[in-house]
Amino acid sequence: MSSRLLRSVRSGRRPAPSRPSLARRLPMVAAAVVVAGLATACGPSSTPAGSAAPAGAQKPASAPAADRTSQDASPAVSATASVLPSASASASASVPASPPGAATGSSSGSAGKGGGAAGSGSGSGSGTGGAKPTSAALPAPAPAKVPGPGYDSSADARALIDAALRSAKSDGRMVLLDFGANWCGNCKAADKVFAQPATSALLADDYHLVKVDIGGDSSANSALLRKYSPSGGTYTMPVLVVVSPSGTTRVDTHVTGNPSLTADGIGSFLRKWAP
Repeated sequence: MSSRLLRSVRSGRRPAPSRPSLARRLPMVAAAVVVAGLATACGPSSTPAGSAAPAGAQKPASAPAADRTSQDASPAVSATASVLPSASASASASVPASPPGAATGSSSGSAGKGGGAAGSGSGSGSGTGGAKPTSAALPAPAPAKVPGPGYDSSADARALIDAALRSAKSDGRMVLLDFGANWCGNCKAADKVFAQPATSALLADDYHLVKVDIGGDSSANSALLRKYSPSGGTYTMPVLVVVSPSGTTRVDTHVTGNPSLTADGIGSFLRKWAP
């Protein structure tokens, strides 16, 4: 009976697990030390080294790891943000500012290349019929004074002629000498035509008219007639002589004869010999 109970007790015992020997435990201890050293170097872990997380359980270490990553990243970002402005400022400060002439020079250089054609065009144009700068037009000279009818026997005819020649040199007009007398009918007819507006305008625009009395006893005025009409023609008064600004006689009606003493006749004569 006792032996039967003993057997039953023995049969109900589970054999105790055998302890590993010291030789087998040493490698495991060394491995644990290495793992512990690695865990210490990598930072604390919420899960003990060498223990497996139970299946289906959430990993609580992931959130702290993310938080730790964001915390670690934010100082880096702030450090980077604090470094970047200074770096950009130092970079901009280290880069020398281009001198004012650099951009201008490059742009002017390119403009010079592009504008070379324009420059050459303007240069060649100025020599070959291009647009020439127009000088300011000189104001037209004031109309010359036209003396009235009749002849002044007391006037200094020589001085009047000299003054008319000086004026002609400055304004380019011709000098018209009218030799006549107050008793001459043809001279009176010519005076009437000279007084007409159209003929008076022609005289004022193109001539300096000087009237010389040769109907009296003035030897000085007769000498002037011989000077400007040296051939001494046969035609009667009035004697009309056109003189250039240099004092050269261009036409003498004492030789050629007077034109028709009308507006058309005298007008044609004045236009023909105008400057």
